[in-house]
Amino acid sequence: MRHHPIPAVIALLGITAMASAAAASLPDPAVDTPLATGNGGVQTAVLAGGCFWGVEGVFEHVKGVTRVVSGYAGGSADTASYRQVGSGRTGHAESVRITYDPARISYGQLLKVFFSVAHDPTELNRQGPDSGSQYRSAIFYVDAEQKRVAEAYIGQLQRTRVFAHPIVTQVAPLKGFYDAEAYHQDYLVHHPTQPYVVINDLPKISNLKQQFPSLYVGQ
Repeated sequence: MRHHPIPAVIALLGITAMASAAAASLPDPAVDTPLATGNGGVQTAVLAGGCFWGVEGVFEHVKGVTRVVSGYAGGSADTASYRQVGSGRTGHAESVRITYDPARISYGQLLKVFFSVAHDPTELNRQGPDSGSQYRSAIFYVDAEQKRVAEAYIGQLQRTRVFAHPIVTQVAPLKGFYDAEAYHQDYLVHHPTQPYVVINDLPKISNLKQQFPSLYVGQ
């Protein structure tokens, strides 16, 4: 499906290109959920932005995020496997489930990170070298408030024209999230030198650190 080894010279060229590419500088969401006071418990966000390895890696470094799981959303339970999702015919998108502390970070701030450094929301049914509907940009909302914030922020970004092309991110209700196979979890931690990871994923974390120093958490 993807992630074939890449010759060293090409990898170095790719690293240079990705490292020099600036992440989008975005405004704060005008519509957002206020930070919870006291013990706000935990909340969940489900986002899809291409290969889940890199998206998971980004949010594992975000302040207030307590857990990130790679998985599948948008399809049914009986097709939630890497082999089947890779066909592009299951309705699933490679996604991440983000558990976070709403007293430390808002849903809108998570979306700002998502649109800024985790992926390119203007690419339709692809992300970088990966193509197919399973790599689409999507926000799977868990309640009406998340839908309201997501739709308002997309509208805000479209009006301010911070991207050269229209945002194609799908906003859809979360009907189910299915954990990906164990070998996909914490993939960047276990495979930091794989060429695909070095070229496509690690620059996202570098951009997070540079653009959101107050939100970046090292590991």
